[in-house]
Amino acid sequence: MGTLFGTDGIRGVANKYPITCEVAIKTGRAVGLFIKESGFNAVIIGKDTRISGDMLESALAAGVASTGIDVLLAGVIPTPGVAYLCSVVKGAGAGIVISASHNPYQDNGIKIFKHEGEKLSDDEETQIEDYILNSENVSQGSVGKIAIISEGLEKYSDFLLTGFPFKKLDKKLKLIIDSSNGAASKIGHMVFNDKLFDAQFIYDSPDGKNINNDCGSQHTQELQRLVVQKKADIGIAFDGDADRLIAVDEKGSEITGDRILAVCAKFAKDQRNLKENIVVSTIMSNIGLSNTFDSLGIHHIKTEVGDRKVLKKMKESGAVIGGENSGHMIFLDYHSTGDGILSALRLLEIMVKTGQSLSSLASIMTVYPQVLMNVEVDASRPDFMKIETIVDTIKAVERKLADKGRVLIRYSGTQPLLRVMVEGQDQSIVERYCLDICQSIKKSFEL
Repeated sequence: MGTLFGTDGIRGVANKYPITCEVAIKTGRAVGLFIKESGFNAVIIGKDTRISGDMLESALAAGVASTGIDVLLAGVIPTPGVAYLCSVVKGAGAGIVISASHNPYQDNGIKIFKHEGEKLSDDEETQIEDYILNSENVSQGSVGKIAIISEGLEKYSDFLLTGFPFKKLDKKLKLIIDSSNGAASKIGHMVFNDKLFDAQFIYDSPDGKNINNDCGSQHTQELQRLVVQKKADIGIAFDGDADRLIAVDEKGSEITGDRILAVCAKFAKDQRNLKENIVVSTIMSNIGLSNTFDSLGIHHIKTEVGDRKVLKKMKESGAVIGGENSGHMIFLDYHSTGDGILSALRLLEIMVKTGQSLSSLASIMTVYPQVLMNVEVDASRPDFMKIETIVDTIKAVERKLADKGRVLIRYSGTQPLLRVMVEGQDQSIVERYCLDICQSIKKSFEL
């Protein structure tokens, strides 16, 4: 990871370094120079619904155009929608998404896709970062044009629905969809339309400041209530840029990414479509996921946190299904990146083809109680494993958990937080252990 790029692009508080107009112009220029070397002539820019999106879009577009590369503005569109357009729009060498995903509206970010809708490699990020930080002396030549892609959402919507069997349903599935007042707000109505589904939408009226505000994939309480009240078949929750999916079953229980992965992997294996018999997830996955895959005879590979890491390991291993418990799911047979709407369609397809309810499908995995707490830290990010009191506390917890649980501590790649996760068989004990570690960290860092 470099100075600017975290686990998912450049991210921070909008209008404060590094999410400033000045950095955005330099980033646009860097991306323009990057694709120019490969002979491409256009960059696609999309955004979510944050109030700062228009400002950053203008700056990024100006930076790209200053290199002689054309800019195609896709407007408000999910992150994976930009990735898709990169693969089908002639001459497009990169896509830029302006979004801070599940973060509050005050934050924003810049994500970059290369040609064919793939995320950048570490080396490519380093190259672009070098351009950003050292681009003052780059000579400028011709000027690119800036235009609008008028049918971007329509093309993306058609792509999402291709190959799914919903037109033949005898009875429409009843859905409640939480768009998180984000990028799914418009396209959600296009994909989950009334010709195919009996759908009710909530939190689909963005105003620039209400994105992810007590709604979406991280706040499913209202969705859970409505699914039960309306007797819906499923609830679907996206995050701000719609690359995550969290589901709610017909009983009102939240179904997170690990359980969705288990359901999709089992179905793929039953259909003989699970290539290499491998599923990739991250070290944050619940112990119950590994246990489920063991029982199904599926090889489970774990990687570091971040969908870029998952995707890299999938390509190395030949896997076609991978994801994170947070709701990022990647289906390489369908798309080049994680896509919340596509994941929802995949889950609905399994419900239709098996005739089973979501609660029945998800019952194949027993979820171990897992508690995740965050400790605020300063930017220096000290090595906590060199602080004796913290290490002693962690080891004490691990001894008590034995082989019935685990401890995982890591710095956030997008926020100034140290994330503490404890997993075990008893919820109250796990909570206490997690709190003990957090208190030890806070006390030690104060010293």
